[in-house]
Amino acid sequence: MAIQKNVGALDRAARLVVAAVIAALYFAGSVSGTTAAILGIVAVVFVLTSVVRWCPLYRLLGLRTCGR
Repeated sequence: MAIQKNVGALDRAARLVVAAVIAALYFAGSVSGTTAAILGIVAVVFVLTSVVRWCPLYRLLGLRTCGR
């Protein structure tokens, strides 16, 4: 059974931009400690959901940002 994609192109781009901003903040030294760890997890999740085009939270909420 294949996973049905639920993340559209604009959503993917936005997630990747947010992940890049988080990475830039981290490498610039603007965030550290627990905040950096939490934001790092968020960034990894955003990148992964962008790559596979599937978001488990969207599935739970019944959302789709891509065409059918």
